[in-house]
Amino acid sequence: MTLSATMRAVEITEAGGPDVLRPAERPVPVPGAGEILIRLAYAGVNRPDALQRAGLYAPPSWASDLPGLEGAGEVVALGPDVSGPAVGDLVCALLPGGGYAEYVVTPAAHALPVPEGLDLKQAACLPETFFTVWSNVFQRGGLVAGERFLVHGGSSGIGTTAIQLAHVFGARVFATAGSPEKCAACVALGAERAIDYREEDFVEVLRAEGGADLILDMVGGDYLPRNVRALADEGRLVQIAFLKGPKVELNFAQVMMRRLTITGSTLRPQSDLAKARIAADLREKVWPLIAAGRVLPVMDSEFPLADATAAHARMESSAHVGKIVLKVA
Repeated sequence: MTLSATMRAVEITEAGGPDVLRPAERPVPVPGAGEILIRLAYAGVNRPDALQRAGLYAPPSWASDLPGLEGAGEVVALGPDVSGPAVGDLVCALLPGGGYAEYVVTPAAHALPVPEGLDLKQAACLPETFFTVWSNVFQRGGLVAGERFLVHGGSSGIGTTAIQLAHVFGARVFATAGSPEKCAACVALGAERAIDYREEDFVEVLRAEGGADLILDMVGGDYLPRNVRALADEGRLVQIAFLKGPKVELNFAQVMMRRLTITGSTLRPQSDLAKARIAADLREKVWPLIAAGRVLPVMDSEFPLADATAAHARMESSAHVGKIVLKVA
């Protein structure tokens, strides 16, 4: 297959708001050992993209400076020592960066087949959120059937994924969201109770239920001490982002006396091997649920690649429910 030497892309011209994203032309990347080259059809838009754009989440030194951590398309070239995907396969993949472009390279072990019944647009919305939720809620957080699980930002891409997966694996699911409409969406996805954080105190709601066994939080700030109060004895808090900031005063006596666990992670800096293990777990335990229609990506909106600025504005407005995608091809 003959490939073009250059490709359309969207780059970050300087740290700032959505308007610093600009269409550009870049060389088509060349896959290295263990990597595949994907011609993308769609790319997912995620909060870490906006953090990178704002100058708050620098890519690793070895990764593309282009934003974009997930996408779906066709494998068009293989680097040395690749096993698994073949040229012509349709895949969705977790990306180290570079997803806002026509072509992207990623380790072959981070690519998964497009689940049966899904199109490329839907598949592009799977990797970043499903890798994040699976690794933090089930691997790190240890959620099991019957436990009370609270996810903040229930109408976000992470939230809609976490609600569905926790529900299908038998947990009692609670979620916070910022409007009656968003709360209704959370309940429709499997939440037992959705809490409008503008009108109710999630701490009181969870304490009335006996406390949360596990909380997944991306808000941070003053939510941290409130999360501690909302946990049941021996409960776990997993922190994955800080929309309200990473610093807060916390009374750790409660953590000690009630035997609480506070942990957290970010996905991008983890080793290729760690991400490959998450991918293998998803393929075995979650991909069959997607193929059966029991768990599906929730779609919000689609924008052309060249209009990534509008996609970022949509995401940062917090008006969306579910995933935002860029149409690349």
